[in-house]
Amino acid sequence: MVYTVRPMTENDISQVSRIERDAFPPPWPATNFKRELRYNTLSHYFVACEDALERKDATAKINSSGSSKKSLNDRIKAFINRMLANQTLEASQDEKVLGFAGLWFMADEAHLANIAVRLDRRREGIGELLLIAVIDLAIERQARFFTLEVRASNKEAQALYGKFGLIEVGTRRGYYMDNKEDAVIMTADNITSQSYIDGIRQLKQAHAA
Repeated sequence: MVYTVRPMTENDISQVSRIERDAFPPPWPATNFKRELRYNTLSHYFVACEDALERKDATAKINSSGSSKKSLNDRIKAFINRMLANQTLEASQDEKVLGFAGLWFMADEAHLANIAVRLDRRREGIGELLLIAVIDLAIERQARFFTLEVRASNKEAQALYGKFGLIEVGTRRGYYMDNKEDAVIMTADNITSQSYIDGIRQLKQAHAA
């Protein structure tokens, strides 16, 4: 299976909103995605797609068998560089969005705003692929911290984040509006250190394999 990871465009909003409605009660209104893409210069959103077409220089082709000629790091950097250069990427009509992730930059912190995968496409490594993409962008932008909130009951997600060096540092009581569930705050510190970058490189190689 070949996946495409690229910056989100407005053409993706309807599919992303459906994924979010399934993943997060209550969902974030689709109009907010449009505002984030158009006006919030501190936010960056990515989508993972099942792509039927070749997209020269505009996307990172990531083969789950690990047979691509370019390294995962090179492919992710290619679309990060295009995004940072404000080059427009249009969504193909043949693309099915499988998941999305949003990252906010605040001073020296990169904050994972949200990440979700289609219910019927989970456990395929798509969420981990998106996490790799946002962490790579955080490193590229020289952020010092990578932070997020996750439901206290979501042990599977906490295990994934822990795999990427995030540790529990606190709790936000009653954070989630639907049921007043607590949020666990997780953080990775000094993500531009060589030791952290080396660890991420090994995780990329394992994911590609």
